[in-house]
Amino acid sequence: MSELPDPLSRRDRQQQTREALIFAARSVFAEDGYHAASLDRIAREAGFSKGAVYSNFDGKSALFLAVMDRNLELAEADRTDPFEQTTNPASTGHDVAEREGYPPAATQGFALATLEFIASAARDETIAPQLHQRLVAVLDYYNAIAQKARAEHETLAVSDVGKLLAALDQGAGLIQLAGDVAPDPELFNVGMRRLLDPARSVTEKESNT
Repeated sequence: MSELPDPLSRRDRQQQTREALIFAARSVFAEDGYHAASLDRIAREAGFSKGAVYSNFDGKSALFLAVMDRNLELAEADRTDPFEQTTNPASTGHDVAEREGYPPAATQGFALATLEFIASAARDETIAPQLHQRLVAVLDYYNAIAQKARAEHETLAVSDVGKLLAALDQGAGLIQLAGDVAPDPELFNVGMRRLLDPARSVTEKESNT
């Protein structure tokens, strides 16, 4: 006779509830947008009452920030060297969505919801500092890429290169969201590599011709 597993502790149950709410919230935000998304629907999709949301998060903005945090964790795990990857970093979101069980359209939907949230949070003196922390974390992600692929004679600071990478990557994402014009992956990679190490980019181009 097999032994029954130990019952979950209160802390473990709460963690499972938070995870379920975050998973459901990402899908609802992606489908409805930030402003139109309701906590009632998020709770229902996760299999809980609305009270469960308020037991774990201060409100919709806190729940959205928790989803952003999860996305940042997944992106961190998927960080790659632009000299090794075959697609632009903006495609990472699609890869993460597929691996986590979200439909492909969820990546674009959540990106649009994020734009809504940023516009709202930037005007809120309580939420703005919390949003700033996440943006710093995003820059840290690009700084790590810049540090890993840093050219020997690079004169710009790692943080400066990181900001330029962020501007290129996030700017390309905005163009795609606004006009559904996807940057050509190869052209995007050329731009990323030239920004990180122009000399190495030229050498690679010559060796491939």
